[in-house]
Amino acid sequence: MSVNKVEIILGLDEPKAYISEVYSDEVCRFSDDLSKWLRKNKDACAFPDIMAVAFWLRKGNIEKMKKEFYDGKIHMGRGLIFHITPSNVPVNFIFSYFFGLLSGNSNIVRIPSKKFPQTDILCKAVKEVLQNDDYTNIRDNTMFITYERDKEINDYYSHICDGRIIWGGDGTINTIRKSEIKPKAVEVVFADRYSFGVIQSEKILSMTEKEILNLARGFYNDTYIMDQNACSTPHCIFWLGNKAKEASEIFWNVVKKEEEKYTFEAIKAVDKYTDLCHTAMERTDIEEIKIYGNFLYVVRLFGVPDDMEALRGKYGMFFECGIKSLNDISNSITEKSQTMIYYGIDENILRDFITKSCLKGIDRIVPFGNALDIGVLWDGYDIIRSLSRVVDIRK
Repeated sequence: MSVNKVEIILGLDEPKAYISEVYSDEVCRFSDDLSKWLRKNKDACAFPDIMAVAFWLRKGNIEKMKKEFYDGKIHMGRGLIFHITPSNVPVNFIFSYFFGLLSGNSNIVRIPSKKFPQTDILCKAVKEVLQNDDYTNIRDNTMFITYERDKEINDYYSHICDGRIIWGGDGTINTIRKSEIKPKAVEVVFADRYSFGVIQSEKILSMTEKEILNLARGFYNDTYIMDQNACSTPHCIFWLGNKAKEASEIFWNVVKKEEEKYTFEAIKAVDKYTDLCHTAMERTDIEEIKIYGNFLYVVRLFGVPDDMEALRGKYGMFFECGIKSLNDISNSITEKSQTMIYYGIDENILRDFITKSCLKGIDRIVPFGNALDIGVLWDGYDIIRSLSRVVDIRK
């Protein structure tokens, strides 16, 4: 491998493949110390996505995950995990890194090549906290790198790893898979996914002003914070019931007020308007386009399209459609459907919908405001169990 093609952001030239027990005490303490560092740092506090990372890493959350995981068996790491993280999400790499750590592994993490201040802050935080001699094992077995697309480098790190995590589009995954891994190595893949929301329309009409504002704020957090780039961000809202248009008008007018705090550069405005023009020219199922100023475009469709996953907006462009039953969207759900965000729908109705429809897609169903809450259960994987091994001891 050509070493000069790889920029080492943090760590040794190559980790030692140190293995520990799942949710080791050292890793759990490191996670909490990193959380504290981020919450005290002025630069870190300026970014909501970093604060979400800090909240996830805190002691209480990690202990809760550990308690839910524990089954009395011995769970150990597999060795060295090679992470290929997405280039368009600045904080994703740190979650992937901790999935590897919590499952007892050493880690080589390819961080985004695109420059983000959040990425720089997180790398600085990890580096400083790892200076603590209590974390020697973690420090010696952590490597953050960046490099341009290069099959030789992919081949090298894939060959030495005991597990590989790939975050990215289908093209990226197929490219990385050309680099072989060991026969016993495991692979966890997070591919292109699509997410949407469902709101019981009658509920909107009976909500207080404060309740609607909280719903709009949750929607803002699910969408605008990540520029609608996250795989779990809803692109289309389905209005369930008989009051779709009335509920829609109330909801979007409140969202319009909430999203005015969104940082909206000129290039985003141009890209969004261009997308809207293309959508208007190409789709024949548009009932109405409503423009709530530069920050918010809403495209209303006549019915549920067969190509639901093609309904993708960015920077504040959304689609919507009225439905009478959840079954109306069943035929449009594929294995690419990831998260369904909901409001005002009974849990038993949601359970029946999933189990009786026998869908290939939908791995998460969460309330509005929780779309970006990443967890160890993601895309249908139990990630910690996937990246670790069970040692079976019998009497």
